[in-house]
Amino acid sequence: MTMIQSDDDLNEPSPFSRMVGERLRSIRQQKNLSLSEVELQSHEQFKASVLGAYERGERAISVPRLERLAKFYGVTIDQLLPRDPMRVEDNQPGASAPTKLRIDVAKLSLREGVEFKMLERFLRMIQVQRQDFNGKVITVRAHDTRAIAVMLDIPIDQVGPRLAALDLLFVPPTTQS
Repeated sequence: MTMIQSDDDLNEPSPFSRMVGERLRSIRQQKNLSLSEVELQSHEQFKASVLGAYERGERAISVPRLERLAKFYGVTIDQLLPRDPMRVEDNQPGASAPTKLRIDVAKLSLREGVEFKMLERFLRMIQVQRQDFNGKVITVRAHDTRAIAVMLDIPIDQVGPRLAALDLLFVPPTTQS
């Protein structure tokens, strides 16, 4: 009988999981908390052994748990995600504008699957924050792509191509001259 391995079963941690883990450890240390203190102060919502496994990249953290951990630390979810080393920072002199993705929320809402429903909720949250209620298309900023990468379980630099392959990027209609 053949067993199918899930990402959680693999012995070798993914590079992205390690980067997420390093970021989780960095935030915890900035808060001057030990793993045991997190376990105690969270009323065992985050066990020291499990949090340690996340920090070492040995175990992938789900988006809902990442959200709860962000609330516990008092930070935004994107602060728990690694910075994209390939991205040029917006405030550097001579930096080019980061790529913005225009996602067709109407098409997304027709998709089935947990990751698509989670992505739709995330985009609706952004719309509420921006008070942008057109509801059909949303432009996500470079820092939002980190959260989308986690939801789709892909590297940050693959978010645009993946959304394009899923036909979820908005393409304005062409006008004929």
